[in-house]
Amino acid sequence: MAVGFLDRSRIVASPGWSRWLVPPAALAVHLSIGQAYAWSVFKPPLEKTLGLSGTESALPFQLGIVMLGLSAAFGGTLVERNGPRWAMFVSMVCFSSGFLLSALGVATSQYWLVVLGWGGIGGIGLGIGYISPVSTLIKWFPDRPGMATGIAIMGFGGGALIASPWSSQMLGAAPWSAGTVATAFLVHGLVYAVFMTLGILLVRVPADGWKPAGWEPKTDHGNAMITTANVSARNALRTPQFWLLWVVLCFNVTAGIGILEKASPMIADFFRETSTPVGTAAAAGFVALLSLTNMLGRFVWSSTSDLVGRKNIYRLYLGVGALLYLVIALTTNASKLVFVLCAMLILSFYGGGFATVPAYLKDLFGTYQVGAIHGRLLTAWSMAGVLGPLIVNAIADSQKAAGKVGPDLYSTSLFIMIGLLVVGFVANELVRPVNPKFHEPAPSGEPARSEAR
Repeated sequence: MAVGFLDRSRIVASPGWSRWLVPPAALAVHLSIGQAYAWSVFKPPLEKTLGLSGTESALPFQLGIVMLGLSAAFGGTLVERNGPRWAMFVSMVCFSSGFLLSALGVATSQYWLVVLGWGGIGGIGLGIGYISPVSTLIKWFPDRPGMATGIAIMGFGGGALIASPWSSQMLGAAPWSAGTVATAFLVHGLVYAVFMTLGILLVRVPADGWKPAGWEPKTDHGNAMITTANVSARNALRTPQFWLLWVVLCFNVTAGIGILEKASPMIADFFRETSTPVGTAAAAGFVALLSLTNMLGRFVWSSTSDLVGRKNIYRLYLGVGALLYLVIALTTNASKLVFVLCAMLILSFYGGGFATVPAYLKDLFGTYQVGAIHGRLLTAWSMAGVLGPLIVNAIADSQKAAGKVGPDLYSTSLFIMIGLLVVGFVANELVRPVNPKFHEPAPSGEPARSEAR
């Protein structure tokens, strides 16, 4: 019964069904799994109740991002084959189970259960849920792929906008108890299961041959970077374009995720020795603010990429992002406003990079297996999920052990991030159109089609 309900053939849209009902389905899943970006709110309570260091408390987040990339890479083909409802259901089961296992881990003082639950099992839910609506929305919105992927991924960036104040309120102020933290994990798992089910019930795929009213696919986009051909996921891995974009995504994510994972304690550390220190509630508000700009950046910048091109928008993300990190490094804690504004812009570029990359892949490789290609590219996120938090937390821990305080805990990390963004900028400049030898053969007498199965 369940297999039939989840089968792709059961969710083919009937004639006249509105494609604008698909974005809410995607958002129901992405707003839930986007809770990952509120992990920094859980770090201080876990460190206090279980006696962890900053590096140790980052482990579930790091493993979760690693599993996100790996499950997206290995599950991308399954998602294409089985459809978005199946993928959303698998995501819901794994993500919610991860919270429930984490609750058990905190209640029994077994931190490895938190790592396994939130990071391992929950991370699989993150990966499958993340890619589940992307190729579906690209098929529903072939006329506006950047906007479509922005909608699909906007919710993931905005998840912490809801989760951060909600989690902070549930956890309360220090001193925290294991029971309070365990209860927060339990409630999160149950509530997100209900919310994600709404997306599972609502999602649909277009019928074969469907296209928006009045829209015809272009055979000449006037942009050499946009192909009318298609490349399989297997062939995409053989192209330099795939690996250049892998570097671009990896380093752009590394630069953003390091701040995001450490956001709450980072802003508190930066201004602790000033006349205007940042309290727990304000730090949680900063996390929510970063989540807002992360979310808005995914929609605004990816939609802008439909007008200016994917390569140009990545020049903005990487080039201006490096300059913003430099401003933070040079001004340190002289101005809270400058720090917050720079962090907001950096996180908007971080989110925009995620939302734009599926459209970049569609431009280069076509829509034939864009979901599977996207899943494989997200292994770059796995690497970044380890590198970013490791760089920021390990350096901060070592500096703290050496007696350093305030911005000195993070100055080395900031200059490392600048270097990574510069490398990513160069990789983006090297991207060229894909060699036709990697294209799939077009049906006889027809241009290359962009229908994926």
